[in-house]
Amino acid sequence: MNAVLIALLVLPLLGAALTLAPVFGPDRAVADRRALRLNSVVTGAVLLLAVALAVGFDHDAPARMQATTDVEWIPALHVRFHLGVDGVSLPLVVLTALLTFLCALYSEKRLPDGENAPSAQAFVGLFLLLEVGMLATFAVLDLLLFFLAFEIVLIPMYFLIARWGSGAKTPAANRFILYTLLGSAVMLLGFLLIGSKAGTFDMQALAAGHGHGLSHTTQVTAALAIMVGLAVKAPAWPLHSWLPDAHTAAPTVGSVLLAGVLLKMGTYGLVRVLLPIVPDGTATLAPYLGAFAAVGIVYGSLACLALARPGAKGDLKRLIAYSSVGHMGFVLLGIASLTPVGVNGALFANIAHGLITGLLFFLVGAVKDRYGTADLDTLAGATGAALYGRAPRIGALLAFAAVASLGLPGLAGFWGELLAMFGAFDPAAGLSRPAFVTYMVLAGLGTLLTAGYLLIVVKRVCMGDPEQPAPVAEVADLRPYEAVSWTPLAALTLLAGLWPALLLGLSDPAVKHLLGGG
Repeated sequence: MNAVLIALLVLPLLGAALTLAPVFGPDRAVADRRALRLNSVVTGAVLLLAVALAVGFDHDAPARMQATTDVEWIPALHVRFHLGVDGVSLPLVVLTALLTFLCALYSEKRLPDGENAPSAQAFVGLFLLLEVGMLATFAVLDLLLFFLAFEIVLIPMYFLIARWGSGAKTPAANRFILYTLLGSAVMLLGFLLIGSKAGTFDMQALAAGHGHGLSHTTQVTAALAIMVGLAVKAPAWPLHSWLPDAHTAAPTVGSVLLAGVLLKMGTYGLVRVLLPIVPDGTATLAPYLGAFAAVGIVYGSLACLALARPGAKGDLKRLIAYSSVGHMGFVLLGIASLTPVGVNGALFANIAHGLITGLLFFLVGAVKDRYGTADLDTLAGATGAALYGRAPRIGALLAFAAVASLGLPGLAGFWGELLAMFGAFDPAAGLSRPAFVTYMVLAGLGTLLTAGYLLIVVKRVCMGDPEQPAPVAEVADLRPYEAVSWTPLAALTLLAGLWPALLLGLSDPAVKHLLGGG
């Protein structure tokens, strides 16, 4: 299985390199079609490899690192080419492969047409390079390799926003790259501090030591630097301000991958690096992380309510982006509890958010394509969207995704948030229970506010009078390529909600292993 994991990374890298070769023909239209078909074939093959990896995974031992490769890479710096997956990383690898494949299929029929955008070859090359970085982040087991993979995704996403985006795309892309690069630089300082003190960057060896040989001061300093760097990508309040602009300007597939995968890289790093490697430093900072998480939950919900109210001229993509700040707050709260229940809830919420918000951004992109705007007041006017009457399948999917996002029992959004609040109700020994119960209450308030703004959005966009003249000549309902791209996300959202053990059975032994010094 180690060959399968290596192939997962090599295949999209080779595909990206192929887009630089003059093999697509001189005709621009033909070359674009061939490049987009290559994108679908490569990402489809990667998804098949990810499924094979999941099928071949030993589900009786999810705490054990599997499909491992461990060879010397840079001996002078004690850096090893170390790969592997366990019950924490495997679901994220499969989610990444799935979302990239669905985005590739969608792009084959609906390539973003940004102003002065270069050829589809450039788009495909950047897209496949982005997939390499995302998959590598969840597969590498060396701190410097983790940093390298973490950085690979920044440049492709920058150009996807800046060249294929819309609106104020250049300032949004600049803000994205500035925030994330600065956060990564701070994170690297924490990695170097750990490596210099421990004599290795190997994440498995460091996790097995569980902080042994690292003084309390070293652990707190390293944990603070790493936490800040990862919190930017999560994003945690108040380091979130790059996210709404990036989502608003990004093309549809860029928003799907940004919300569905890139945000998860930050929270995955907190679980993989902080919990087992610097446990004392993490415990010292956990109450502050929990406080920022609770504030972020309420803040994100209030911002969405402000955008959803009539007359606010709120952008629907921007509203979904702010909702991610609140949802990722639940993930951070679960991690801050330092309990198996809370961390399992955080990992479950990671996957649920990727499925649900990916579907939401696909739907908002489709509405914007049809009506030429994502302005909520325009879509909710007397001649607005009225999706239930004009495009009932899209309206039904939007309502489904909204109720999944607000945490309706039986759908994926419910379990992660519930377990994260359970973790805060009874945090790990040494943490202030009154403080974490307060955070839990604020999180509960956030769930009520979330239900409020999502139901308002559904009411304003989906309901209305379809007999009124539409603002466009014709409103197409669900197209075949859209159904192919979106149906898997809706089905998995339902499956994860009805069968949570599918994910929790993988993550629970691995989480206990990490918290215990695995």
